[in-house]
Amino acid sequence: MAKKLEGKFAVITGGTTGIGLATAKLFIDEGARVIVTGRAPETIKAAQAALGDNAIVIKSEATSLSDMDALAEKVKHTFGKLDVLFVNAGYGEFVPYEAVTEKVYDEMLNLNAKGPYFIVQKLAPLMPEGSSVVFTTSLANEKGMPMLSAYGAAKAALRSLTRSIAAAFVPRGIRVNAVSPGPIGSTDILQKIGMPKEATGQVYQQMAESVPMKRLGTPEEVAKAVAFLAIDATYTTGAELTVDGGWAHI
Repeated sequence: MAKKLEGKFAVITGGTTGIGLATAKLFIDEGARVIVTGRAPETIKAAQAALGDNAIVIKSEATSLSDMDALAEKVKHTFGKLDVLFVNAGYGEFVPYEAVTEKVYDEMLNLNAKGPYFIVQKLAPLMPEGSSVVFTTSLANEKGMPMLSAYGAAKAALRSLTRSIAAAFVPRGIRVNAVSPGPIGSTDILQKIGMPKEATGQVYQQMAESVPMKRLGTPEEVAKAVAFLAIDATYTTGAELTVDGGWAHI
């Protein structure tokens, strides 16, 4: 039986850990070749070892337009085209609203809204009819979270961009959608934002209690949603699929 992504090429930004890495593994299992980006040498090396020969893992800053240009050239010369773009790079900083600085605000908007805007612009010329883009938004763009105000604003902007870019790409036959994860376990996102490792267990427990399904999601569950939007949802564009145990809606 032919695999769904046999002969297809994908790029996953922020793909060396967590949701991005799980999605890369799933895409490879479905027959794709992938280019994965990250920024930490140790996670780049580990991801390359985990993904094997059907993946190319490279260093690329998600906010650098020159790195985006280099990535576009890499895709062009390695694959010649791009069938799936999963724009996943991003994270949030837990900061009380009163303590948010201009630096924090700019970092959140640059990483979670500006970067995604331009990476699509840079790679879209390589995307043929029938290809697709998937963004990672967040539950924080739907629920008011005082500790994530700047991050939530950036992800809300990204949700709006999903609709706008989807409309722009309809004539080209390119679908654009978003996946919105709720609390996901087994990622290092809390350490990325500076939380001590010993404190993460309690935070995850509190998050799980807030979810109607009373558990955290897994990166693999989000990856399946990404694959659905990227591959199977052929009559869907401009949509946001929540993967949050019901937290946003019930």
